[in-house]
Amino acid sequence: MLLQGLKVVEFASYIAAPGAAGLLCDWGAEVIKVERPGGDPMRRALADAKNEIRENPTFELDNRGKRAMALDITRPEGREALIRLADQADVLLTNVRLASLKRYGLDDKALRARNPRLVYAVVTGYGLEGPDAAKPGFDMAAFWARGGVAHMTAPRGVDPFMLRSGFGDHICSLATASAILAAVYERERTGQGRLVETSLLSTGIYTMGSDLAVQLRLGRLSRMRTRDDPLDPLGNFYQSSDGRWFVIRRREGGPDFEAVATAAGRADLLDDARFSTSRGRKDLARELTAELDQGFNALPFETIAQRLDDADMVWAPVQTPAEVAADPQAHASGCFVEIEHEGDEPYLSPSGPARFPGVPLSPRPPAPAVGQHTRQILADLGYSGADIDAMLESGAAA
Repeated sequence: MLLQGLKVVEFASYIAAPGAAGLLCDWGAEVIKVERPGGDPMRRALADAKNEIRENPTFELDNRGKRAMALDITRPEGREALIRLADQADVLLTNVRLASLKRYGLDDKALRARNPRLVYAVVTGYGLEGPDAAKPGFDMAAFWARGGVAHMTAPRGVDPFMLRSGFGDHICSLATASAILAAVYERERTGQGRLVETSLLSTGIYTMGSDLAVQLRLGRLSRMRTRDDPLDPLGNFYQSSDGRWFVIRRREGGPDFEAVATAAGRADLLDDARFSTSRGRKDLARELTAELDQGFNALPFETIAQRLDDADMVWAPVQTPAEVAADPQAHASGCFVEIEHEGDEPYLSPSGPARFPGVPLSPRPPAPAVGQHTRQILADLGYSGADIDAMLESGAAA
């Protein structure tokens, strides 16, 4: 695997930071997940006694293939074990609040003083500096709301809405993994590790960067429009007679009006003086959308799909989660990976978005139980059997 030999210590919880470590683990790094004795709260994300949910695919996604140990850093023995891990690591990744880390001597300066080659990566809600740096921040707050994503994605007149689980977190995971690898590359040249920081706020702002670049330069930005009053009727969602939604995306400078009108069975619109120019189609976007709706609403999805494909249009169906899971193109593109399941057949889970042709990825080991490898990892660090027993008995380890 590509990152074989890279040792990563993850002292983190929830999604953004564990997701970054999960990507590195998928790419071959050895990742030790250090949790508090109670475990990562994401382990209980799908807990539902009423429905008796026994599995947690959300947790498995970001933690498959890792080794796990549990330490209580409020106890000197627990802190010492984490410090020993960092002494031998290439990367330490955390999203624990910095005040807590500094209080226990686990901040980047303390650990990098002992291990100058250590890449110390911190995932925060709002960054390391500024008046709100100490605030807690999940992706719903720091990424979605404060980063402007919620406002910019809600059409005019539509109330802000909640985002799906892990949306901003996993974008931040990608940013964090790439930043860590950039720092590792620098260390290979200089011999020195460094502090690396990503935040949900900065991830949200970058995610919406194309629009925010306009805001920053011109001082204003138009709101999203509803489907029936689009900015461009040739870049819009439409529905077939059998209830299937799909999206069309116009290419700049292309003959797409002719292709879209023909696909909708409305070639008559090509002779309509109202829509003979791009300016007219833009000014009368609501009217043109209604005309195209009338055409598409009368045709079955398969007919529309064939016509759009024949015209080499940029388009896609709006798929349900079940349709995504069954999509042959998604499977062919390596969008899913097999996860080992004790006593049963492997099951599928989303893979990371990068592929390395020729490098096998599946099946992946499952996520570890809380403290599953505590005793083994402590022994690898040089602890005696008696020392390990004492730590487990005292609660410094679990």
